[in-house]
Amino acid sequence: MSGPLILAIESSCDETGIALVEGGRRIHANVVASQVAMHAATGGIVPEVAARAHLRWILPVLDEALATAGVTVRDVDAIAVTHGPGLAGSLLVGINVAKTLAWVHDRPLLGVNHLEGHLYAGWLLDPGQDEIHEPVFPLVGLVVSGGHTFLVEMRDHLEYRLLGQTVDDAAGEAFDKVGRLLGLGYPGGPAIQRAAEAARHHDAAFPRAWLGDTYDFSFSGLKTAARRIIDGARADEGLEADPAEPLSESVTAELAWGFQDSVTDVL
Repeated sequence: MSGPLILAIESSCDETGIALVEGGRRIHANVVASQVAMHAATGGIVPEVAARAHLRWILPVLDEALATAGVTVRDVDAIAVTHGPGLAGSLLVGINVAKTLAWVHDRPLLGVNHLEGHLYAGWLLDPGQDEIHEPVFPLVGLVVSGGHTFLVEMRDHLEYRLLGQTVDDAAGEAFDKVGRLLGLGYPGGPAIQRAAEAARHHDAAFPRAWLGDTYDFSFSGLKTAARRIIDGARADEGLEADPAEPLSESVTAELAWGFQDSVTDVL
């Protein structure tokens, strides 16, 4: 494979990521500095803290990515950077670094919507992978993250038709909320998945929100129902409504499985 070598910068939320990608497919480096442990202490992302962490890590991440790919900025053909959506302070860090590199090295600067980046991850090749499985248009893309949940039809590259989206909370936000209610910490998605794997019984029933004849999603009602179900389980075990005092592992696992099953069923 050959094609332009792109230096790509992502800083829209709580991870500082820089990659070197050739021809839009081949990954030569993909370095990420995660802030998950930092934000776990507060149970969610604090925008100012996230922005300061990006400032601390973006240049070391850049150096590591270039070293991993065995190139310098002078070797790249263009620089791409996430320009939204995201946290304003976090985005500003990546954009300023990208602008500086593009100006100093006289390279084209490409602004990228990070939601399109989620969709186009399906075109990337893993390191060492040679066989290309080209997605065939038209296709349906589903994006599920902490801040967004939507379904789109793609008839060609960069041609989108929105089929449905969440009308209230994103699926990832619901996972984070229920993860805290279960005392599993942040981020809720992987914590709930790990807990659910230990479930011996699959009897916990959580509601599904089917929105008539649309492809839209809704998770706010599920969050409310989850709180009611979890509070009921705590009462059954003689516990106060305080996640600092955990439920038994078996009940936590069953509730985690039930919630996860509800979300994935709707998706």
